[in-house]
Amino acid sequence: MLVTGATGFVGKALLPKLLAAGFRIRAVSRSPVKAGRDAAAIEWQSCSDIGDAPLEGCDTLIHLAARVHVMRETEADALAAFRRVNVDLAERLARRAVAAGVRRFVFLSSIKVNGEETRPDHPFSADDTPAPEDAYGVSKCEAEQALRRIAEETGMEVVVIRPPLVYGPGVKGNFRSMLDWLGRGVPLPLALLDNRRSFVGVDNLCDLILTCLTHPGAANQTFLVSDDQDLSTPELIRMAADALGRPARLWPFPPALLERLATLLRKGGTARRLCGNLQVDIGKTKSLLSWAPPVTAIEGLRRILDERPVQ
Repeated sequence: MLVTGATGFVGKALLPKLLAAGFRIRAVSRSPVKAGRDAAAIEWQSCSDIGDAPLEGCDTLIHLAARVHVMRETEADALAAFRRVNVDLAERLARRAVAAGVRRFVFLSSIKVNGEETRPDHPFSADDTPAPEDAYGVSKCEAEQALRRIAEETGMEVVVIRPPLVYGPGVKGNFRSMLDWLGRGVPLPLALLDNRRSFVGVDNLCDLILTCLTHPGAANQTFLVSDDQDLSTPELIRMAADALGRPARLWPFPPALLERLATLLRKGGTARRLCGNLQVDIGKTKSLLSWAPPVTAIEGLRRILDERPVQ
């Protein structure tokens, strides 16, 4: 099989699991890769344009490579930048995959295709009408649509997986910042938040990807994925603090005022993610694939913390 984005956050976690499952792997990265402990078991390919990745002999393709959501956009036309990588690349790779005889194309999309926020107790489902709000979400939605057209035209099976925020060893961004704040004992004004959010540990996401590689019920389906344990922001912080062996220093501050101040400081998006709801319903994933997340949220957090010294 061929894996794009093999040196990314999800790719690094997925490759050892593919090897353990006995798959022969051709891994693709835009930058040269130094031979590691799995060099003999993985055929590494460095491609400046992943759309030109060698597909001969591959019957399955896992497409992880993407221009990811960024907090500080520098492109004048962000949507065009996302489309060049997330839509055009996926479509070109899929058409080359058809010509090479690839049987199944597994595409890592995003819950942002569904939208940015849910109403309390009204989680997103896999069959909702897409409602992306930002350029990244739009590009992932358009990529899904292009892949489905190719599947209908050619018979190649396409599987789409939409994760919410993914965490695990090597996680960066706001999740890493939260862990660093906890490690330093920084008090956080989040005690009054009463939201619900879905997350997925990278080990659970990888387990679902492996299931989707061969399960007959996965063909031409869209799946949502999570740890199946929705948490409020304070609950997440307390759980992470418990895994760290540190106290969760939370103090009460009115959520509406917190969001207002964040907007004034141009941090409205961050406040929305901290204060808002984003829940996903993985009922379809569990029933159609007979799948359940094998790692609990607390164990997933401990696996992050095992990689770093307590500050």
